[in-house]
Amino acid sequence: MLDKIFYNTVLCQTFSPCGKYLVAGNIYGQLAVFDLDNIFNPVIELLTPDYNKPKHIHTLESENQVCSLVSTENFLIVGSVNEILGWNWKSVIHPKLGKPAWTIRIQPKSVIEKCDINYLWYSEEEGKLYAGCGDNNIYIYNLEDGRLMSKLEGHEDYIHCLHGNGNQLISAGEDGKVLLWDTRTKKSHNKIEPYNNSKVARPDIGKWMGAAALGDDWIVCGGGPRLALWHLRSLDAVTVFDIPDHGIHVSFFHDDCVFAGGAAKHLYQLSYSGDIRVELPVSSTTVYSAVLRTSPHKVLTIAGSSPEIDLCTTFNYRDQVLHFR
Repeated sequence: MLDKIFYNTVLCQTFSPCGKYLVAGNIYGQLAVFDLDNIFNPVIELLTPDYNKPKHIHTLESENQVCSLVSTENFLIVGSVNEILGWNWKSVIHPKLGKPAWTIRIQPKSVIEKCDINYLWYSEEEGKLYAGCGDNNIYIYNLEDGRLMSKLEGHEDYIHCLHGNGNQLISAGEDGKVLLWDTRTKKSHNKIEPYNNSKVARPDIGKWMGAAALGDDWIVCGGGPRLALWHLRSLDAVTVFDIPDHGIHVSFFHDDCVFAGGAAKHLYQLSYSGDIRVELPVSSTTVYSAVLRTSPHKVLTIAGSSPEIDLCTTFNYRDQVLHFR
C-alpha cells in the first residue's frame, strides 16, 4: 500500500500572531504545526534528525481537506468543506488539538453539494472575516459573534482568492473575472477580465484567475492568463510578466516587488517593470501557498504539491526544507 503522505499537497499556510509557529494545511485534513524558534535557533546538543518536521500534526474531525487558513490575535481560523473552524492558539500548539472554540457552517444549496472555503482574508480594522467559497459567493462574518454580515454575489464560478486594502476588496475566480468591491457599500464597482485581453490571454491554459492582490495604485493578478500588473484606476495592463509558468496560484506585493508562483519550477520576485529579480527554486511542481513575515524572524515559506515546504530567510535563496510528514 502506497504511503499517501508522499502524495501530500499543502494548500495553505499561516503564521501564529507571535511569529513563532508556522501552520500548514493539507488535502488530508491535517494541520502541521512547525516550531520556528526551534528551527531557527536549534540547540546543537539537543538537535535530532526530525528538527525540521512538525512539532504536532492535528487531523480535523471531519478529515475534509484544509482549503484555507488565516490567523488573528486569538484564533487559528481554518476553512474546510462547508465549515469554518476557529481554535484558540493555545490549543493549536498543544499536543492534542481538542474541539474548536467556534464553528461557522455554510449551507450549500442542496444536501449533495459541497462548498469549499477556498480562501480566507481577515480585516483587522473591521474585525471581519471574508470567506471566498466554492458556491461562487463571498461571505462576511463578524468574528465577535459569528454573525453573517453580508453575502457578496457577482462571480459565476468558484472563488480562488481574496485580498483587501483599505476600503477595497479584490476577488479572483474560476470564471476568469477579477472583481473590485467597496467594503462600505458591499457592491462590486469594477472588474477585469484578463482572458479577453490579447496581451495576457492564454486560451490553452484557461480563463481562470488563481491569484490577485491589491496595492495602493496597482493590481497584480494571474491564473490561466499571464501574470500582469494592472493600474488600479485605469484598469490597464501596464506590465505583462514574462515568466515560464503554466498557471498562477500565488501573487502578492512586498517592498516594491511582486512575488508570484504557480505551476513553475520557481517562485519569482519581479520588479514592477517586469525584470526578474530573484528565481527561488521550489520543491513543489505547483505552488499553492507562499507566506511572508518580517518579525520576529524574516521568513518566507513556500508550499504546494509536495510534502516539502521551502523556507527562506533572505528571500534570495532556499535555506532549508521543512517536511510535512
